[in-house]
Amino acid sequence: MRHAFLSGAALLLLAVAGCTSSATQHATTATGQGSSVLLVCNGSTVPCPALPSSAGPYYRTVQEAVDAARPGDWILIYPGVYHEGTKEWPTAGVWIQTPDLHIRGLDRNRVIIDGSIGTAAHPCPSAAAQQDFTPRDGIVVSKVSGVTLQNLTVCDYLAQGGHHGNEIWWNGGDGTGTIGLGSYSGSYLTATSEYAPANVSSEQLAQYGIFVSNSSGPGLITNSYASNMADAAYYVGACRQICDTTLANDTGVNSDLGYSGTNAGGQLVIKNSVFRLNRAGIAPNSENNDDAPPPQDGRCAGTAATSCTIIEGNLIQANNNANAPGNGAVAPVGTGIQIVGGEYDTVTRNIIEDQGAWGVLTSDNADPERPPPGTHCQGGIKDRPLPGFCLFQARGNQVYSNVFRHVGFFGNPTNSDLANETLGSYTPRNCFYRNVDLGGAVTSAPADIQSANVDGQPCGGPGSGNDPALTNQLVCTSGFVRCPLPPHLANYPKQTAIAMLPLPQLPSMPEPCAGVPKNAFCS
Repeated sequence: MRHAFLSGAALLLLAVAGCTSSATQHATTATGQGSSVLLVCNGSTVPCPALPSSAGPYYRTVQEAVDAARPGDWILIYPGVYHEGTKEWPTAGVWIQTPDLHIRGLDRNRVIIDGSIGTAAHPCPSAAAQQDFTPRDGIVVSKVSGVTLQNLTVCDYLAQGGHHGNEIWWNGGDGTGTIGLGSYSGSYLTATSEYAPANVSSEQLAQYGIFVSNSSGPGLITNSYASNMADAAYYVGACRQICDTTLANDTGVNSDLGYSGTNAGGQLVIKNSVFRLNRAGIAPNSENNDDAPPPQDGRCAGTAATSCTIIEGNLIQANNNANAPGNGAVAPVGTGIQIVGGEYDTVTRNIIEDQGAWGVLTSDNADPERPPPGTHCQGGIKDRPLPGFCLFQARGNQVYSNVFRHVGFFGNPTNSDLANETLGSYTPRNCFYRNVDLGGAVTSAPADIQSANVDGQPCGGPGSGNDPALTNQLVCTSGFVRCPLPPHLANYPKQTAIAMLPLPQLPSMPEPCAGVPKNAFCS
């Protein structure tokens, strides 16, 4: 997780006939139930509809409506391109500090929160001349619970040096080591960046699409799409054993990782979603550099061994994309699912296909980074395998009933459907069983991984231990250090450019007025 702090931004207001600006009046429709509906329209792409005199003027920006809203209020956003950013909140397009707000666009594809300085006619531009390079985030929900975001697009909020560049962020206290946010939900969201610099190592690339940190939930992200991120399309982290989050029916594409979850676990479910065309697909991980104590622990809170972190029923497809944006190529290219120093996770009933390196890989994480305050190698082993490192063991994970097709085609030694790389023979073992390959026998490293005398059932015994050949392959695919093998034994695609997917047209919320109190947009 890359930490983000307040810095600077700019605001572009578009003056269009038919919309009256007011930063001081409430443009609301009273409901009589203690909440109001605040209406936002700037007329940038279509004229704002006429309002009855009793309703007052529209808000011209989403931030103005957020600032005027009270807990429980609704904010409805009319189609338009909104270049959000204020001097008051210089590191976010929209900064939310009021709990229990319901923020909803009337059309997912036509309500666009755009961090660029491009035009309303051509939102989310790719050209450098049309970017605002001030490091900032798109929509930030800061330490307040109950905020719902729905049916809109956020794009082109960029980073600098690993800070900011999060398009949508529920932030419960980044850098505090505490949980500061409870319930949240998001649906029919699109988070992307189109900016594609020539420098593949650019520090200005957007980092995360939909990002949740330091939250105990319950949380739900559903029917959403995130793409073109240099770190991860989706992230849930800093909530060890208490995440209480479900990602369902989501899509993460063309990013360094489709999903990343640092020191996250407990009731955490990723299901019925698609992760494709990333450098690697899904990667729960333990790290000693997060602001919540490690490790990534999938056990249900208060239990000794029962897994509540479930990766189930997903399509993991063609995550071999070395030209996806990335900061230092952090993910092992060609890997469908990698559990990195995590424990007690369940990976089941996924379809994993067209992966060049490995389908599902469990591996230790030897983390050399100096931890911030609050993390001290909890759950790891200090000074292993070398002084100054913290070794997080991958153990107790269960991988079963997954279906593989066309995996391992890079053809390097150990490239296979299933792989397990640990530096010791841990108990309980990472356990592999009932997995099938539609092309024939399941391939694995070590060989015959699903047998009882390697890493198959029964699952309570010690694991198979270190596989030096697999260790070498992981070194070569990561790109962090010089590959110790000759090229013909470690042939992995290398990044040559940054390729961005265009902003797609996606299904909008079927009835965006459903459940909203009476208002002029939903008469």
